[in-house]
Amino acid sequence: MSKAFTKEDDEIPEREGRARSSSGLPPGAVNYMTEEGAKRFHDELARAKGQRATQLRRLLDSATIVQAHETPPEEVLFGVSVTVRNRAGELATYRIVGVDETLLAPGWVSWVSPLARALIGMKAGNRVRLPDAPPGEEVEIVKIA
Repeated sequence: MSKAFTKEDDEIPEREGRARSSSGLPPGAVNYMTEEGAKRFHDELARAKGQRATQLRRLLDSATIVQAHETPPEEVLFGVSVTVRNRAGELATYRIVGVDETLLAPGWVSWVSPLARALIGMKAGNRVRLPDAPPGEEVEIVKIA
């Protein structure tokens, strides 16, 4: 597994010679993107014109596409969906994606966000305190897909 997607990694990996889009990653940082996100952006690019087409080309040119997992991993990694259950029994599902993909679907969160950082590396059955949760309040990871 790439060190870029482990919980212990607190630094953003860098790549020489690539300018970044306005996504928030610093210049030179690797812009990871899921295969599904790349496909959605390519589909949009096929219909886009003018400035949006230019923006999409730059975004896709700056992206490092991460292949989907053939089988669900045992721990939360980039590109997977994770379902958590809170104390009240309510479920929430998040998908860990690239910074440019977060608006493509509800529940998609950037791999550099505090929420994703709390979940990456966790396994089903683990309990974790999510950012902004009250002290002592944790969720249980119930599914990784």
